[in-house]
Amino acid sequence: MTETLRQLAALLRDRDELDARIAALTGRSAQPGDIGEFIAAQVFDIELADTANQAGYDGTFRSGPLVGRTVNVKAYGDAFAGLDISPHPCDHYLILSGPARPPGGLRHHRWRISAAYLLDTRRLLATLAARGVKVGIATSVRRADLEVAQVFPTPGAHAPIRLTPEQTALLSLFT
Repeated sequence: MTETLRQLAALLRDRDELDARIAALTGRSAQPGDIGEFIAAQVFDIELADTANQAGYDGTFRSGPLVGRTVNVKAYGDAFAGLDISPHPCDHYLILSGPARPPGGLRHHRWRISAAYLLDTRRLLATLAARGVKVGIATSVRRADLEVAQVFPTPGAHAPIRLTPEQTALLSLFT
C-alpha cells in the first residue's frame, strides 16, 4: 500500500505541473470549465468576462451573426447527462461535449470535444417549460434538444450559426 501512495503522490505532482502549464497558457485555471471557456473564446471569437465567476454568462460574441450577444459556455464530459442552466439571463448556451459515457461507469473519461451545441436560451427555456422540466443544475434535456442546435461536427437543423472550415479544424484538435 505504501508503494501505491508513493506512485499516487508522484502522479499528482506531475498533474499539478501540467495544470500549472495549462493555467499559464490560458490565463485561467486548468479546470475543464475554464479550459472550455478559453477554447470557445478562441474558436468563436468571444470576449470573456473579466472574472470567471460572473453570474449569468461567460462572455460576449465579438463578431459574426451573434455579435453583442451573451453566451454561457459549458464543457461537459457528456452533455446528455444534463445541463447546468443558470437562473441568471444570457442569450445563448454554448455546450462543448465529449462523447456519451458508455454504461458501466468508466473510471477515466478522457477530456475531449466530440460535439458543440449552440442553444438559444429563450427557445430552450420555452421548450423545457412546455414539457414541465425543472430548470437548474443537471437539467434534463432530450437528445433532440441538443441535436437541432449542434454546430460541430455537423450543423443541426436549427443551428444559429454555421462554422467556418477554420473553426471546425480548431475544434477538431480536441476530438
